[in-house]
Amino acid sequence: MLRRWILWALVIIPYTLFAKTSAQWTSQYATLTQAAGQDDETSRFRRFLDLHWSYLMEESPEAATYTGFKGLNGRWSDLSSEAIARRKGELKRPRTFVQTLASGRLSEEDRLWLELFDWGLRRDEEGQRFPAELMPLTQMNGVQQDIAQSLSIMPGGTVTDFDDMVLRLKTAEGLVRETLGLLREGLKRGITMPRITLRDVPQQVLNQMPEDPSKSPLYRRFIDIPETIPEGERARLRASALADITYKVYPAYRELHRFLVTEYVPGARESIACSDLPEGVAWYAHAVRRSTTTEMTPQEIHAIGQGEVKRIRAEMDAILLKTGFKGTLPEFLIFLRSDKRFFFDTAVGLLAGYRDISKRIDGELPRLFGRLPRLPYGVVPIPSYSEKSQTTAYYQPSAWVFRRPGNFFANTYALDTRPKWEMEALTLHEAVPGHHLQIALSQELDGVPDFQKHSELTVFVEGWGLYAESLGADLGLYRDPYSKFGQLTYEMWRAIRLVVDTGIHSIGWSRRQAIEFFKINADKSEHDIVVEVDRYIVWPRQALAYKIGELKIQELRRRAEVALGQKFDLRAFHDALLEKGALPLEVLERRLNRWIEARRGT
Repeated sequence: MLRRWILWALVIIPYTLFAKTSAQWTSQYATLTQAAGQDDETSRFRRFLDLHWSYLMEESPEAATYTGFKGLNGRWSDLSSEAIARRKGELKRPRTFVQTLASGRLSEEDRLWLELFDWGLRRDEEGQRFPAELMPLTQMNGVQQDIAQSLSIMPGGTVTDFDDMVLRLKTAEGLVRETLGLLREGLKRGITMPRITLRDVPQQVLNQMPEDPSKSPLYRRFIDIPETIPEGERARLRASALADITYKVYPAYRELHRFLVTEYVPGARESIACSDLPEGVAWYAHAVRRSTTTEMTPQEIHAIGQGEVKRIRAEMDAILLKTGFKGTLPEFLIFLRSDKRFFFDTAVGLLAGYRDISKRIDGELPRLFGRLPRLPYGVVPIPSYSEKSQTTAYYQPSAWVFRRPGNFFANTYALDTRPKWEMEALTLHEAVPGHHLQIALSQELDGVPDFQKHSELTVFVEGWGLYAESLGADLGLYRDPYSKFGQLTYEMWRAIRLVVDTGIHSIGWSRRQAIEFFKINADKSEHDIVVEVDRYIVWPRQALAYKIGELKIQELRRRAEVALGQKFDLRAFHDALLEKGALPLEVLERRLNRWIEARRGT
């Protein structure tokens, strides 16, 4: 899973004196729009893309930090209802510009960027009617975690970098209180996350504010300030951070905690389906189209999932025979979850195991890829303040501009639920050749607009991550049947998602029904299953993208293998697949079809 700062039509604290005004942005957009027919269209289009990216970053400073866009690290986004309404209205500006473009005068590559930009713009316009901003907090993300997360990925080499962190701490109370405003409005309108999924959130808030503020996750970056910064500056920065945490952030968090415990969680809806929200059926259908980049209905996806569950189950039965285990598949699953040989005793041992797998994969990558990323990645534990409610692992992207490495976060909570046989598949997905390889390569592309370099189109990004798991044998992994079974377990997990997500949000499944379907078909612990099902409940449609994307990539690979025969080169196929960043499936298919025809003609 990719850890994101989500750029939802940019529902995203008050502007500093250095921020551009809305009138200034409007003037710049108007100038480019009115230059239609006067300037070279390619130049005008590229200037527009640069302008729009700068606008998006200024509206979402957290995303700017995340992507490496400089100059905004001391600010938060504006979550006021006025700012949200303004941003939604400002979606008309790029639409007006796009309508003035003479696409026939653009190069083939620029027509691709226009198609991708317009695709995203249309989805944003379609989604305006659904007030996702009124549910800004879940057990997986929100202001109770994002302040510390934001500080953790900020650059920290200079006094200015740490002054930015202090400024964010100084103004974080505004972010918390504007979040409270959205939560209150959502509660008033019956637009909340389901109550059952919010059970751990009050404690997540408390986890940010231990009695000693110097032990808070909010202070962690100030503990190891580089010694290249003068001692007097280090003392000043630490004193300022502690004061702001104690007298500004803590009071705001206490107010948030009180509201959650006394009003929000008790008042949150009991139903779990997206379809139960106002306009919920249309909301979910839109979310499915956006997530999968297809026109498939939830019912069609549900049927695909059922078929994949059946297919993968047959492959699991075949692996069971290879192990020599004397018993049924359910008995084998119990054995895999209970035998101590499959588990680490310490978090240090688990992390060392992941790092060993990563190093082994790194050395084999040139056999499957002609181009590899320059940015490195690390393996680190999921922060303790959120580990209980987080998934088994996730990836936090690198930032090429800051030279910030990517991080594969592994969950060290409840070690007896983290078996060794799942570690190879997880590493392939979250690190290399999965998320880190694909996302870092995308950021390093030359001549590609920023919006595309940083595209996190879920069906491509997560589809690639799942496809990467299937490359284990080619990279020297899955040498024992248990690890191969682990890969099938994770593929089954993604097939189950197609059934469970659509079952919950479109077909009327209960939470218990979803959990039981999961337990029958996948070798996951009870804790992991509950965390996963609750993730699908609060993040409708996102889990559908993995299998839908992976199935398309596998289909395109088979098509290329059949069409090219001896001319098929897996390294060249992978490079062609990744060379333009994350693409909608229809666009990806057209590009790969042209690539196949070109290779066949050589």
